[in-house]
Amino acid sequence: MSFNKIIIVGNLGRDPELRYTPQGTAVCNFSMATNEKRRDKSGEMQDITTWFRITLWNRQAENASKYLQKGSSVYIEGRLKLDEWTDRDGNTRQTLDVTATDMQFLGSRQEGMSAAAGSSSSNQFSESDSSTTEKESTEPSTDDEIPF
Repeated sequence: MSFNKIIIVGNLGRDPELRYTPQGTAVCNFSMATNEKRRDKSGEMQDITTWFRITLWNRQAENASKYLQKGSSVYIEGRLKLDEWTDRDGNTRQTLDVTATDMQFLGSRQEGMSAAAGSSSSNQFSESDSSTTEKESTEPSTDDEIPF
């Protein structure tokens, strides 16, 4: 038995590109970065970024193209493949390619609304959220009152 599964939580490095195969199947590609901090030998904190090329198919491809944009946070689950190629200068290069099997949008719903409908809807959303009564704003909130 063999198993190849990767889970990535990160941000898009560029806007998704949607295209269709000659058979009409949707396919979407984008780059995605994960970041971590590590101490180097001298004790200084270093940011380490790892880049992945993501491929989504069918309905997930269409949804990614519609709702995601550069900088969006997303959860991706899929199969990892290491591609090796030679660039124009003759150097051997490698890329991490992920064929996604599952995708979850991360971040606030407000971010998605402003990305899809423009900045005017985000202002409207903020105004409706900020209207609370004096009683609501002075009482401490509990976890039971959080709507999610």
